[in-house]
Amino acid sequence: MMNRKMIKQAQRLQKKMTDLQTELESATVEATAGGGMITVVVTGKMTVDSIVIDPEVVSPDDVDMLQDLVLVAINDGLNKAQEMVSSRMGALTGGLNIPGLT
Repeated sequence: MMNRKMIKQAQRLQKKMTDLQTELESATVEATAGGGMITVVVTGKMTVDSIVIDPEVVSPDDVDMLQDLVLVAINDGLNKAQEMVSSRMGALTGGLNIPGLT
C-alpha cells in the first residue's frame, strides 16, 4: 500500500508532466534543407507549424528536387522535435523510462 509521501510525490510528478506537456505544445524547433532554401518549424506536439520556401528553389523544371528538400527539412524537424521532447521528459523523470511518455 502506498503511503502518503509516495502519493504526494506521484501527484507532484503528474502536475509537472501536465505542465511540461502544455509547455511542449508551444515549444518549437527549426530545421532547414538545401542550405537554408527550405525552413520548417515543428512543435513539441509533432506538428509542422510552418514551411518557408525560398522562391529561388522553386523551378517548374525541377519539382522533384523541391519535394525532396521539403521532405528532408520536415523529417529533420520531426527528429529534432522528438529529441527535444525526450530530453525534457528525461530531465523531468530523472532518466526513468516511463512507457507512454516519450
